Amino acid sequence: MAINFVVIFGLLGNIMSGLVYVSPANVFVRILRRRSTEEFESVPYVSKLLNAYFWVYYGLIKPNSVLVATVNIFGAVVEIVFLTIFLLFAPPRMKARTAMLVVALNVAFPAAAILLTQFLLHGDQRIDAAGLLCSVFSMIAYASPLSAMKTVVALKSVEYMPFLLSFILFLNGGIWTLYAILAKDLFVGIPNGTGFLFGTAQLILYAIYWKPSKPPKQVSDDLEDQQHIREALIPASKPIIAE
Repeated sequence: MAINFVVIFGLLGNIMSGLVYVSPANVFVRILRRRSTEEFESVPYVSKLLNAYFWVYYGLIKPNSVLVATVNIFGAVVEIVFLTIFLLFAPPRMKARTAMLVVALNVAFPAAAILLTQFLLHGDQRIDAAGLLCSVFSMIAYASPLSAMKTVVALKSVEYMPFLLSFILFLNGGIWTLYAILAKDLFVGIPNGTGFLFGTAQLILYAIYWKPSKPPKQVSDDLEDQQHIREALIPASKPIIAE
């Protein structure tokens, strides 16, 4: 029965992680329409691709972990498409910077790390080394929403922390944590357990700072009140009388 639950939660985790990978699609639709990357950064997509590579490797070398590999193969393809679009429409300086990051972090580093792990280590040591790399880079990825949470607290507004993405990250972390408990996989459990806690914190902040949008009439009334206040504070200018 436990094996069935591992498969069920692994499949659910594939769905949730797939949604996380495609969540920036609207950004790239905007880039394609405007034919410019504007102020967007490439670093998040470079780091996601690097993370996906290591999870694919881990899922392939660890027995009964193919579901860990499948979703990250999908994620790697998605991130390659995103980075290709970014490179096509980035301004020259950003294009050069992104190209260097891709070569260093998406080609040279993972290739060297995987080759060294594959040929220098064996058995459980190889699996543990791959799992450690996955955990480290996943923890970095899961810590990225901290800046958004800081902004929410500072502004007392959830405008810059979309609810849907926070909810998907919460579900994704929770499902993979349950998978890790059932599969007894510490390397999957630690980063996703951390992600689940961060997702929970984001939802709590959302509940605290969410404010319903004002109806048009209330907005109009607020603007009118502001106008009356300005008129009361600014004295009327006196006409100039010629002598």
